[in-house]
Amino acid sequence: METETATRWLSDAEQCAWRTHLDVSRLLMHQLEKDLQPFGLTNNDYEILVNLSESEDRRMRMSDLATATLQSKSRLSHQITRMENAGLVRRENCESDRRGLYAVLTDQGMETMQHVAPHHVASVRRHFIDLLSPESLAGLRESLTPVAEHLRGRRGKP
Repeated sequence: METETATRWLSDAEQCAWRTHLDVSRLLMHQLEKDLQPFGLTNNDYEILVNLSESEDRRMRMSDLATATLQSKSRLSHQITRMENAGLVRRENCESDRRGLYAVLTDQGMETMQHVAPHHVASVRRHFIDLLSPESLAGLRESLTPVAEHLRGRRGKP
């Protein structure tokens, strides 16, 4: 017979905080996705465009992009194929590693990013930022930073 460890059940306050976090996360991501639909983009598309637009030479190794967007290499490959067909990105071979590929933001992809970004930022403001006081935002950032660092595996690192 296995030894069971005592489960530390959530208190009412902890349960409420956890469920509020889940609700906000789901509802906010759903709303942001809905607000990207008129542009023919998903949240995943937009995240890829952001990552590529902020990268040197508007390119990233596919493996690094998969890590940055928390997608499997297979899922990202399908996503990039769809975005290639839309003219937003292209793949390029990596000269230093023949097996490696880059995802590269095309001029059309950059124009799309520049067109959509103001609308996305307005959506983030309308549905999140502007609903909280500067003090609440600072407290939220302070509260969630240890969780993000833990999940990234960087806890305790500079």
